[in-house]
Amino acid sequence: MGPHLKPALGALLTGLVGVVLYYTLHQQQRVLAVLSFGYGALQEAMTTTPPADESLYWAVSLLAIALGKIVTTSLTIGSGGSGGVFGPSMVIGGCGSAALGVFLHRFWPGLVPHPASFAIVGMAGFFAAAAKTPFSTLVIVSEMTGGYNLLLPALWVCVLTFLLSDEQSIYHSQAESRSRSPAHQGDYVREVLAGLDVSRFLTRQQPVPVLHPEDTLETVLQRFDNSPYSALPVVSSEGSYLGMVSLDEVHAASRLPHLEPIVLAADLMREDVVPLRPHDRLDYALELFVENDLLELPVVDDTPQRRVVGIVQRKDLSSTYLRHVHGMRQETAKS
Repeated sequence: MGPHLKPALGALLTGLVGVVLYYTLHQQQRVLAVLSFGYGALQEAMTTTPPADESLYWAVSLLAIALGKIVTTSLTIGSGGSGGVFGPSMVIGGCGSAALGVFLHRFWPGLVPHPASFAIVGMAGFFAAAAKTPFSTLVIVSEMTGGYNLLLPALWVCVLTFLLSDEQSIYHSQAESRSRSPAHQGDYVREVLAGLDVSRFLTRQQPVPVLHPEDTLETVLQRFDNSPYSALPVVSSEGSYLGMVSLDEVHAASRLPHLEPIVLAADLMREDVVPLRPHDRLDYALELFVENDLLELPVVDDTPQRRVVGIVQRKDLSSTYLRHVHGMRQETAKS
């Protein structure tokens, strides 16, 4: 089926459902909610108690809206039409439950004095099961209806529907937890890194390759060839930290042969790169990596001379975070 024919067929079948329900239920305007948002019918179900002689017609029409909305929503979304699932879920759950409430009120009015409350509880219960989000749904529905009078029964219904439903969710891309969500992953990265400091990387450091301001371009290239880093610190003759030279700057200078004899490390050095200290937290280190756009940062001691004692790579932060999270998950699994 062509990409243009499928949405057209979905729209045709959706309209056909509305027409069939309209004429089957004696041209009740209410059932046309299956072709629109349906909020009007839902609002009516939450605020109106029908007369006894009309209650069965109300119950049938509300049930028809709930069932019809399932079909029309499936046809619209399944055929490629634009639409969400939150609104239809509210209408389906609310109208379906309101139909049950009106039916029970018709025969046992003393047992069910307020059938409209079924709509509110049904909205919460249906979406809690469909989206696998019982507690957030409870808050959302309570805020939508403007009151928490039905909080306790809605809580019971949300928990029961959540437990009785299967593990499938209408949101196929829904993350398993907040920590697995890309939108919130940065919060957890910072929280984990804030509990660790830079000194953990200094115990296994090899001798740090450094440059001096007077080093020629040829000497700088040789230092980079003999090191695994893409940026090297520049130190004075006393060993004090002065700045960083990146391999990108070196390659750019080496493409100009007429400048090669006169270019020194001091000419390529970035003096604005703030070094790390052993007691700095790793979340602060992550900020410096982002600000400086480098893959390595120098670590200097706490003396006024700021002697370079190590180099931290950005990948060290990633591997440390992953190891730490993996360890926490193993501890959680054991407990």
